[in-house]
Amino acid sequence: MRYQLCFAFAGIVALLFVISAFAAEKSTATQLIELAKSHSPALTDAIANTLDAKELKDGTAWIGRGPDFFFAVETSAKPTLVIDGNLGPQMQSLSGTNLWYGSAHIEPVGSLHSFSYLVNSAKFGGRLDLPAFTPLSYQQPGIPSGTLSPKLFYTSKIYDGMKSEYWIYVPVQYDPHTPAALMVFQDGERYLDRNGNNPSLNVIDNLIAAKKIPVMICVFINPGDIEGSPGTPTFQLVKKYSDQWKRTLKDSMRSTLYDTVSDRYVRFLRDEVLAEVESKYSIRKDAYSRAITGLSSGGICSFNAAWQMPDQFSRVISWIGSFTSIQWKEDPAVPDGGQDYPEKVLHEAHRNLRVWLQDGAEDLELDRYGSWALANIRLANALKLKNYDFRFSFGKGTHNSGQGAAEFPEEMVWLWRDYDAAKTTQTFEIDPAEKAKPIFRVSITNREAP
Repeated sequence: MRYQLCFAFAGIVALLFVISAFAAEKSTATQLIELAKSHSPALTDAIANTLDAKELKDGTAWIGRGPDFFFAVETSAKPTLVIDGNLGPQMQSLSGTNLWYGSAHIEPVGSLHSFSYLVNSAKFGGRLDLPAFTPLSYQQPGIPSGTLSPKLFYTSKIYDGMKSEYWIYVPVQYDPHTPAALMVFQDGERYLDRNGNNPSLNVIDNLIAAKKIPVMICVFINPGDIEGSPGTPTFQLVKKYSDQWKRTLKDSMRSTLYDTVSDRYVRFLRDEVLAEVESKYSIRKDAYSRAITGLSSGGICSFNAAWQMPDQFSRVISWIGSFTSIQWKEDPAVPDGGQDYPEKVLHEAHRNLRVWLQDGAEDLELDRYGSWALANIRLANALKLKNYDFRFSFGKGTHNSGQGAAEFPEEMVWLWRDYDAAKTTQTFEIDPAEKAKPIFRVSITNREAP
């Protein structure tokens, strides 16, 4: 009997240890869902430690893995969960608190979803950018992970002493005797968290292992910092822009790098950063084997780099690209102004490019720069009219990486489809199915929206 009591006591201690472990650190979506199913007393603390307190009050808190999502909200009245415009599962209350929670299985994966609440019959909280990831966005058993370098630094001559941070990702399959393909990511640090909402490293590992994309070296580069080089022409240019538009010096440097329509940034990549990378790794020189991507200003930056130097990059992914007048100047001789890209595509010489554009109907950055969503629609139509090999994924999201990240496996497979390492060039042509479709049209639907 004494031994039975000891074993029972040990079991209770083990259970309490597990519960305290859940409560002491952030939980995964799977763990929160399991705690909810078992009505565990650890759920309250696990929610508090995992989800942001402000987002709980605002009704915007969520966490997911694949199609399985956990929602929690703080409200005195019972909330009704709405997913993709339809009533979701019943929310449950946590005794002694104003917290309500619920879980839901949301399909399809590889796409964007939305949620909100009804509280006292009024809409409350929610998000339009709820990415449901496919298994390709998660680390898979038996799939080897590559090596991410520590943060590296480079001081530019082209940008007068600007200091840049970057990382190099080398897949397990890399063989220094066989030159690898290359992909460059703007705002690179945003892509490095394997457990975050932009798990690009997992996608790259899985697709290389499945031979859906070639073995590639990836360079993740952050916008540079000019603060340490006062008095230089670049500092003066960036400082003037910063003062004019009341933006920080670092943010203004990012805009100068990414939003300017010229070849300066791609020269910085080619002649400085990538030259440094190529001194350490064997990388292919042909544009056929090189891709570039980014989001927002990083999106137009990526398109601009390929447009200015199609001999360096022929494959582009742009998420919520800012093809607007952020760096516009009145002097027509100055090649600035992303709002001009639809016309440049229509009237300038055809480039051999393959382009994936993504944006959302609620990407309504309606300020002095114009509309992000309409700018992307205009560019997509220009690419279509000029028979470019392009894909335009237009959803319902905001100025957010959710849709692009959810679709990233599909984007990468599409971007690198029919790649042949024995080739150094390919003429990209519009897909016949796309060519047969009409141009993209718009309708006014949100004038009376709350």
